[in-house]
Amino acid sequence: MGYNLIRYGVKDESIAENRMLVAQVFEALDDTKPQSVRYLVLELENGEFIHLVNQDGDGLTGLAAFKAFSADHAGRRSTPLARSPAKIVGNYRMLAGEVVPA
Repeated sequence: MGYNLIRYGVKDESIAENRMLVAQVFEALDDTKPQSVRYLVLELENGEFIHLVNQDGDGLTGLAAFKAFSADHAGRRSTPLARSPAKIVGNYRMLAGEVVPA
């Protein structure tokens, strides 16, 4: 079970929608609590989003909220999606105890 890093830009007019759809995915993950999923999404100041995902099976991609997020993803993007396999080389307390802003 390896990690994938996914990076893409979002059109200015679609940033709020993309944020909302991402939030709905996290709500669904909180509800279903799939143990086979590790997922992090970052938003950069320039409108790019970075997803770091690790899943075994379809615990993430099988969610209705993820399917809704994916439905018009290409229409929201300002850049092509770039996907790369990634390895965690080190991790010191990253996100330990972090609270996601509302």
